Amino acid sequence: MKIFPAIDIKDKKCVRLIKGDFENKTEYETSPIDQAGKYKDHGFKNLHIVDLDGALTGKTVNLDIIKKIVSKYDLKVEIGGGVRNLDSVHQYIDAGADKVILGSGAIKNKEFLKKACENFKNQIALGLDAKDGNLSVSGWKENLEIKTTDFLKEVNDFGLSRIIFTDINRDGMKTGPNYEETLKIAELSNCPVVISGGVSSISDIKKAKELNNKKIEGIIVGKAIYDGDIKLDELAKEIDA
Repeated sequence: MKIFPAIDIKDKKCVRLIKGDFENKTEYETSPIDQAGKYKDHGFKNLHIVDLDGALTGKTVNLDIIKKIVSKYDLKVEIGGGVRNLDSVHQYIDAGADKVILGSGAIKNKEFLKKACENFKNQIALGLDAKDGNLSVSGWKENLEIKTTDFLKEVNDFGLSRIIFTDINRDGMKTGPNYEETLKIAELSNCPVVISGGVSSISDIKKAKELNNKKIEGIIVGKAIYDGDIKLDELAKEIDA
């Protein structure tokens, strides 16, 4: 199972949000580039980055930081946050991103998602963010009356390379991931699924591994690292790929 330590970027700093709320954020002293270096030094190969400035503006605000991280550390980076057109996808791919995560823009415009998958084969990940079983978009401010599973059925044959499933109620809360819902998504999905939201301890990582489901590709770890609940030395022992 791949472990994706997370970096959320806002105003050139590493931050973490509670349930995606920009008013409820914690800033950390480490710069995104230095944080990526720490992950590389501990042997991590994959990295999950969200450009929160991009999520707010719909532009590739922190493209320069992504370029530096990829060129300096040779990490497999998946990047998302406000990617709403093919030009933005192209910019991230050119910058060396392994995968570009599409969220609100793709959910509101399935044709955009389809074209992105056709133009950038094996490089498009879909972020499915759910609250009580329904999709949320626009920084989780807009709750859609669309079941996550129903939407997935509609786009399952587009050629997605990865799905990142986040239970919003658990994100940043360190209450443990929603394994049950993630497994439902994995059963349905034509591509691998990554667990996101709520990781609080090494035991959550071990439990994810114990699911022993080949469709579950990995798990994202964020706030628990920054708050010291999970030590990088300890987490690094769980690296498989």
